[in-house]
Amino acid sequence: MSDSSNTTADLKLHEGDTGSADVQIVRLTERILHLTEHMSENKKDLSSRRGLLRLVARRRKLLDYLARTEHDRNHKVLSTLGLRR
Repeated sequence: MSDSSNTTADLKLHEGDTGSADVQIVRLTERILHLTEHMSENKKDLSSRRGLLRLVARRRKLLDYLARTEHDRNHKVLSTLGLRR
């Protein structure tokens, strides 16, 4: 994933967009990547693991929503973030 501010700017639907599913997915992906690094160093941190799993589930729900409602936007988010479906 490239610079997060550029990624977020590319996927915003309008200026000041902070709540669309696209932007939420980008923000969740950033947090997931950060927690994944943390978990690789701290394998016994079970509370962080639980939080990571919750973030992944929330992102999955948002991706499913986009796939159901806006196929083109879903494809753009997946390709921009390098996620696979």
